[in-house]
Amino acid sequence: MSGNFIIDVNDEPAFVYTGGRPFDLSRPAIVFIHGAAMDHSVWVLPARYFARHAYNVIAVDLPGHGRSGGTPLDSIEAMADFIAALLDALHIDKASLVGHSMGSLVAFDVARRHATRVSALALVGSALPMAVSDPLLNASQQDSHDAIDMLTYWGYSRAAQLGGSETPGMWMAGGTLRLLERAAPGVLHTDLSACNRYRINAEQESPIDVPALMILGDKDMMTPPRNSGLLKSLLTNVRIEILKGSGHTLMAERADKMLDALITIL
Repeated sequence: MSGNFIIDVNDEPAFVYTGGRPFDLSRPAIVFIHGAAMDHSVWVLPARYFARHAYNVIAVDLPGHGRSGGTPLDSIEAMADFIAALLDALHIDKASLVGHSMGSLVAFDVARRHATRVSALALVGSALPMAVSDPLLNASQQDSHDAIDMLTYWGYSRAAQLGGSETPGMWMAGGTLRLLERAAPGVLHTDLSACNRYRINAEQESPIDVPALMILGDKDMMTPPRNSGLLKSLLTNVRIEILKGSGHTLMAERADKMLDALITIL
């Protein structure tokens, strides 16, 4: 495969962005997993970096998102099983996983239930549980634009609402707004409900022993660093990197620093 491609996973077409480089099984693999109602495009900067540094980049659109077919999966566990099936379809035994927000729960659950498939884990803007407020859930159930407005507002620090993108000419909040508006009806509610329902009983879980990194924003209103304790307790080899001044959408607010942090684990 010479570049971005479509592959059948569970008899549905899944779109994979490769960072602009050919897919090559001889290289170590990194899977990037996006957040609720988003797609592979949130990972363009790190995907292109790692693709140009001899890694096999797999930035996938989850079912029912972006350019992938099928319908959105209604649980974090089902999404994790999809990632495992994607690795099977690509004939990849083991990969590093990077997930943002909902995608971080998916990456964590792959490591939890498909441990032999994961070589390293990076959780960006993550917390467990990842509770979703009733007003947001209700608005998303009605496909109201209020849900998109709430996510866009809560997803950035106050400073980022005014501008200040590290990438000249880019409007961070506007980009998120347009990306969420492109999602099909029902996708956002399905994703948010999956996040809200995902729970772990720590006393019944085995520790996850892979190199792990949590990248958090100290201004994050959705998954604040104070809510990282349970995840940290379940990961035996974890380091936490807190990016100062960043809200929940760290890939946009602190693109360079997030990439620097990813390099240390991947």
